[in-house]
Amino acid sequence: MAKPRTPLQSSDSTTQFWSQFPQSHLSKTQFFSLNHMIKKHPSFSPDQCEKIWHLVISFQIVSSLNPVEEGKSINFQAGFGGITIGIGGSGSENPDDESDPDHDKKPVNGDEKDKDGNKFGSGGEQRIRFPFPQFGNHGEPRKEAKESGYNTGAATNDGPKPDFETNFLGSWKVDNPNAGVSAMHIQLLPNNKAVWYDTVNLGKSNILADPPACRGLVGGRQGEKGPDCTAHAIEYDVETAQVKTLKLEYDTWCSSGGMSPNGALVSTGGNQEGFRALRILNPCKNCQFQENPEALSANRWYATQILLENGSFVLVGGRAAHNYEIIPPEKLDFPIQQFGLPLLDESQDEKENNLYPFVNLLPDGNIFVFSNYKSIILNPYTGETLRNLPDLPGGSRSYPASGMSALLPINLNVENPENVDVEVIVCGGNARDAFKFSEFPPRKFFTAFKDCGRLILTKEGAQWEKEDMPSPRVMGDMLLLPTGDVLITNGAQAGTSGWDAAETPNLTPVLYSPNKNNGERFKELTPTDIPRMYHSTSAVLPDGQILIAGSNTNDYYKFNKADNPEMIYPTEVIVQKFSPPYLAPELQQYKPNILEVFSDKELKYGGEFNVRIRLNAQIDQSDIKVTMYSPPFTTHGYSMNQRLLILGLKQVTHRIVTAVAPPSGKLAPPGYYLLFVVHRGVPSRGMWVHIE
Repeated sequence: MAKPRTPLQSSDSTTQFWSQFPQSHLSKTQFFSLNHMIKKHPSFSPDQCEKIWHLVISFQIVSSLNPVEEGKSINFQAGFGGITIGIGGSGSENPDDESDPDHDKKPVNGDEKDKDGNKFGSGGEQRIRFPFPQFGNHGEPRKEAKESGYNTGAATNDGPKPDFETNFLGSWKVDNPNAGVSAMHIQLLPNNKAVWYDTVNLGKSNILADPPACRGLVGGRQGEKGPDCTAHAIEYDVETAQVKTLKLEYDTWCSSGGMSPNGALVSTGGNQEGFRALRILNPCKNCQFQENPEALSANRWYATQILLENGSFVLVGGRAAHNYEIIPPEKLDFPIQQFGLPLLDESQDEKENNLYPFVNLLPDGNIFVFSNYKSIILNPYTGETLRNLPDLPGGSRSYPASGMSALLPINLNVENPENVDVEVIVCGGNARDAFKFSEFPPRKFFTAFKDCGRLILTKEGAQWEKEDMPSPRVMGDMLLLPTGDVLITNGAQAGTSGWDAAETPNLTPVLYSPNKNNGERFKELTPTDIPRMYHSTSAVLPDGQILIAGSNTNDYYKFNKADNPEMIYPTEVIVQKFSPPYLAPELQQYKPNILEVFSDKELKYGGEFNVRIRLNAQIDQSDIKVTMYSPPFTTHGYSMNQRLLILGLKQVTHRIVTAVAPPSGKLAPPGYYLLFVVHRGVPSRGMWVHIE
């Protein structure tokens, strides 16, 4: 679609305007109406005029109008608060009568809004209102509005208020009774599709490949005969629960992955023919995986993959692979760049306990690597160990003892965001010899750990701070929520990872509030009735719900007890969504709504950007925080690449939030993030943003 060649000002003539406007969408008569409205408003600053023109000309707005038929009524109304575009019918509501405290809540002419907040007036007129910030002729805040008794929504600084309270402990619902594929690995992509997959060698899944695609059964775990014409990977629409099958050639069993800076899923490693495989899936309508079975320098089975500041991936470890390598994003073939990693030798037990190590990028560009109970700070570009960190006492935290870990939210709302403390949390796990007793019959299941350790990684001489969860947990998931809290879900209370190697599912999710005092941070939430143990996953969604999927403790597929009477826990293909406490119905009146079409989505490191919101409340600046979340690749209880940044704020009103992007790729590796505006603990729907 054509775009304006130069910024347009209200003093330009209709002819000049028209020569730069996409003529397929408005007639000259309708265009003149818009031009006339602009000229009638001498109070508009040049900046506001430019914003109005960009708004109307932009693809999202023009497409929402549809091609307007010649002769059909279209009118524009404007005021300090915004512009209202009406199509068809008539109406005279002033879009900027802000003396009415319920102005933003009232439908036009008594009619209702659609799901996007657009208004419909009498006679079938559609009205779409787009606000812009409260500025006068020269870009200064409108002081006269406050003096005349209007609520400008400007933030004050009366001190922080507590989060809104609720007794709601969360709720569960089934989103899809049969997704066909059990989710061993999951990644949410910027098109709001969650891609998940299992191994390709356990037999036939519960969904046929579409279009038809067959492969020979490898391994013969169920004694089945080939060919296998089922799918082992799907793309799941998180809004509609619709499923599209994806094709995989090389085994993804216990693989690693992550989202590239351009929004593609990059999957690495696996088992058998997939040991050294690399796969790329772009987020487009008909895309399928591109695969190279010999791309990697070592077998990456149970490895960890994270993004570096330059957009490259580092792959750490794997079974009998005590090294790491750096690979470029979105390339199937590249030169080998491998480094030894002595930590993986030093942390190996009789039954490993050094698989799927916890790895995080730090603000200085180095990486934190945790394996079993040991951890270091590593320069990824040279292989040099820069600092040995204190051991976490108690036992093993890595696969197959399978504890949980996350980098706690990083607060950039400080004077010097490039010099901030970063803290890691590690929870759960089991004894170092637990897998030795749970792996084969007669099995013995040790009770999982219930302790957690926190360590400030940027502080020399820091020691682990210990605290206890409400219940033991192994194989759990740990997700960072938009609010900065942590959700712990899934897993078992006894045993380890592995086929049939655990018992007593932990059905109760736990909310962890890292900023509270030790001893006050954990809160148990509403339990589920579906066990999610080995090979289960979860993901934070843009609407703030948590998608929960997967679980297969069996060494092949067992979907129902009728066909498998010995089965204890089924191969789980039911998909659930969990609503955390911030989605309590009574809190939704406090929820900010991001107006995506008029917000900045392409961010530059260290740059200011605007988020346009609608919030029916007078606010203090301390009532609002803006968080930026990197959706992780989650498998085997570890969410790779997960981080949540609390951004610095420059301006806050109930209409606009001006925030500051992270200063560098060391704090926010390039790529796509979900951005949330949080009002006293109640988050908006997330908006996808891209930073580079």
